Amino acid sequence: MDERNCLPDYTTERIQMPDRNSSTSLFNRDNGVIFWHVVRRNEVNHLKKGILLAIGALAFLAGCGNQGNKASSIPVEPKWKGAPYRISLDAQAAKPNPEGVTIPVIKYTANPELLEKRIVLVVRFDASSATKSAPTMNKMIMSPVDISGAEGALPTDYIAMADKDLSRFLAAYCIKGKIKIEVALARSSLSNQAGDAEVDDKRLSDWVPIEVSFKNSHPKC
Repeated sequence: MDERNCLPDYTTERIQMPDRNSSTSLFNRDNGVIFWHVVRRNEVNHLKKGILLAIGALAFLAGCGNQGNKASSIPVEPKWKGAPYRISLDAQAAKPNPEGVTIPVIKYTANPELLEKRIVLVVRFDASSATKSAPTMNKMIMSPVDISGAEGALPTDYIAMADKDLSRFLAAYCIKGKIKIEVALARSSLSNQAGDAEVDDKRLSDWVPIEVSFKNSHPKC
């Protein structure tokens, strides 16, 4: 077997290099400028794409950041709304006192974060039915009393004291019959001669209306 037949058949072809001075040369000035422009334009296009991608990424991140800020700026609903204390009257009214006013048992529920250790009971009443000269004040501020916890009721002896003091006050001005009163809790620092502005400033609960009956046994009424 002829080893020469196993060798690939290389065809020798003379390649003619283009003349640099020829108008058809790949290296002439015109082709060189066109080639440079094509390369340069591709570089600019890639650079523009990179800038656009970077701007898009920043805009996306900024949008996410704004959404986070919007979410964090939404006010959180407080767990407790309104005054620090809420008061209610016992469904079972206390046994009526034939000789005076009977205020029902007063229960309270408090904001656990704003508990007070001492409070005062404020009683406001309608003095329009007074037959004597109208009283200088239409409210009675009790002395402070100790309380504890977020739920409870005012002591019964404290309410009994309020019944007695209010009865004496109503008797002095010949107020009798069905009387509309309002009760509220206030801070223990409230003065017993406080005006309406101080009462509103130190009040711990909303006013709760009550209608009570009073048989005035004063001999001059």
